[in-house]
Amino acid sequence: EIRDTSTQCTPHRRCVANLRRFRVARAAMSKPVPECDVDVLKVILDEGDIAAKVSELGAKIAQDYKDLKPILLPVMTGAFIFSADLVRAIRPPPQGMRIESLRASSYLGTTTLSNGEVAIAPLSIDVKGQHVLLVEDIIDTGHTLEKIRTKVMGEGAASCKVVALLNKRERRENGLQPEYEGFDCPNEFVIGYGLDFDSKYRELPYVGVLKEELYAHIL
Repeated sequence: EIRDTSTQCTPHRRCVANLRRFRVARAAMSKPVPECDVDVLKVILDEGDIAAKVSELGAKIAQDYKDLKPILLPVMTGAFIFSADLVRAIRPPPQGMRIESLRASSYLGTTTLSNGEVAIAPLSIDVKGQHVLLVEDIIDTGHTLEKIRTKVMGEGAASCKVVALLNKRERRENGLQPEYEGFDCPNEFVIGYGLDFDSKYRELPYVGVLKEELYAHIL
């Protein structure tokens, strides 16, 4: 017999719940916004959070691809910082691993939302028979990566998987999920660590939330 005890409120459960709330509150307090970053509402992932996750992802990818001579394709421009850190965390590096990049966009100007129309530049490397790993900063609706993956497989790749730092599940409009995921992302306007608004804020060493008054006019 399987019993559902999820709604039972025992002293132990209350203690665990309170401890979790304390940890969340303490974590939030430990991520102050630098005084110079006046456009940032809050920091949701600091440098330590990101570094630990990138190291974890790198180790996993190194193990999974150790005999596959992978091709890593960071999706520019947003993934340039994440991919630079990630490729150095893939230790030991698989023999024959190659790194290129591709450009794809589904955003127009300063809009915050993907418009569903994806422009993909021609691949700069032959992927026929190769194991490709797409490196992305954030997955939003999923349309861009779905079309990139279709293009890569259409050019004869043996496999095409995805590693993403952030996964914004609430915005997904298809069934795409990354094989390697860093963090669940809240449905907020995130910037930093390569993520931008109108080509600004990419240089921030953390992931933060942009103040709404700075983009409300384009919603």
